[in-house]
Amino acid sequence: MLTDAHCHPFDMTSFFPEFETERRRLGVIAAASACFKHDFAHNEDLSRNAVLENAPALLPCFGIHPQIFKIRNQQIAENREQRIITRELLKGSDEEFDFNSMLEALELLASEKRIAAVGECGFDLFNIAFRETEALQNHFFAAQLEIAFRYELPIVLHVRRAIHKIFAISSLLAKCKAVVFHSWGGTFEEAHALLKHGVNAYFSFGNTIMLNHKHAIRSCALLPADRLLTETDAPYQPRRGEAFSQWADLPLILETAASVRNEAGNKTSKEELEILIEDNFMEVFGRIIE
Repeated sequence: MLTDAHCHPFDMTSFFPEFETERRRLGVIAAASACFKHDFAHNEDLSRNAVLENAPALLPCFGIHPQIFKIRNQQIAENREQRIITRELLKGSDEEFDFNSMLEALELLASEKRIAAVGECGFDLFNIAFRETEALQNHFFAAQLEIAFRYELPIVLHVRRAIHKIFAISSLLAKCKAVVFHSWGGTFEEAHALLKHGVNAYFSFGNTIMLNHKHAIRSCALLPADRLLTETDAPYQPRRGEAFSQWADLPLILETAASVRNEAGNKTSKEELEILIEDNFMEVFGRIIE
């Protein structure tokens, strides 16, 4: 069965209205990311409908995405409402930038067993604007990690130009049920080192392995198969020439992953790799399906 370890169904509504029909047609089990209450509610509705209609599972996740701190700073810098994000930026929502309220919502959802994972969350230090929010990122990541510990939930990480921060807390991450590195772009050596540090890490790959991302390709080729996941990051990680990513990309991602692994001497067919990755997905997220 095809599996998607990281996607954004709410955001897909403005790119590809038939996204859920496609997901069901392809039989994709997906972990759906949300960082605001309205997009979580949308994903949870999809999840409930899938259960009622005996369709492939869609698993809601929730976390405070590190990029929203940068957007908040932009709002302030542009002399807009400091606590309200515009409809343009949130694709039709008036969600408030109340981070403590988001954290309370995460705690409630975790306590009620309504989420499959905490995330996406993590660290983004891509440029000066992101680095200006590092203190907020640190504070709210630590709080989310505690929730993951408390409710024995996996955590889905967004890490951009911040791998040093991950190694600094590797002993804490080693206590997590599982740690999913969404759209892994680090080196194979870094991935291997995290595993050696005792982190129950899984490395998720999407269209980047078809976009000449050398670190992603090498990591996908060399990592143990029981540490691999596939994802679309739909709609945000399109193939070259496409406007957005979608679930129909997954077979090609699998084919590419099998190809680069075969070239590296890890002989596995696309079909065998699909089964192995499904097993990994269930190991990480399976509790909520059961």
